Amino acid sequence: LVLAPCLCPVEFSPGPKAMFYLAAAVSDFFIPASEMPEHKIQSGVSPLQLTMQMVPKMLTPLVKDWAPQAFVTSFKLETDPSQLVARARKALETYRHQVVVANVLETRRVFVVIVTADSQTDLALSENEVKQHHEIEEKIVTHLSECHTIFIEKSNNPA
Repeated sequence: LVLAPCLCPVEFSPGPKAMFYLAAAVSDFFIPASEMPEHKIQSGVSPLQLTMQMVPKMLTPLVKDWAPQAFVTSFKLETDPSQLVARARKALETYRHQVVVANVLETRRVFVVIVTADSQTDLALSENEVKQHHEIEEKIVTHLSECHTIFIEKSNNPA
């Protein structure tokens, strides 16, 4: 996403037919290249202390500046199931996009909650689907495609 302004010149403005499916972040923190050691860190010298920086959040400029009419989906991974939907809703409020695919680390391969401003939908693989090596992403993409179609229709026929 950092390259989006370079890849999408000012004259190009994706409309409601554009969908951004933002893969889950690898990490919320990083060590800047300028602070990386030149050589291997030696063990046994002293306790290792790392100072990490926050990964820049690119969702705000995407939704606000680069593609304000596009259908945007982000992901929210949590370890506490009781916080899952609340944190997904908080992301929707903060970034003002359309959908959060929320999942819990422990069950991420078999269960997700699709959260929008006015709904939440559980998607789960059955035991049989797991045995047949189905992937939850198939259900996610199908559901998001349906949501995107509705989004396009609403954009074409504003109430």
